[in-house]
Amino acid sequence: MDNVQGEAGQDYIVVKALKNGVNIIGMTRGRDTKFHHTEILDKGEVMIAQFTENTSAMKIRGSAQISTKHGIVISGDTE
Repeated sequence: MDNVQGEAGQDYIVVKALKNGVNIIGMTRGRDTKFHHTEILDKGEVMIAQFTENTSAMKIRGSAQISTKHGIVISGDTE
């Protein structure tokens, strides 16, 4: 995967659901970390997400393939 960055230099990640019900939770940056956005993907769905001034972390729950400029990670139970 090429080094994919937004206009302001923030990194993108690509999340592909390997099973139904993958949760993607965006978390705020700042003094208090809070959840600010949630998405649910079904098998085969793909979401492209960007780290921004407001999003400092993402929690991914379920079976998914996560692609970043650093490589690919598989989360959850893939069987």
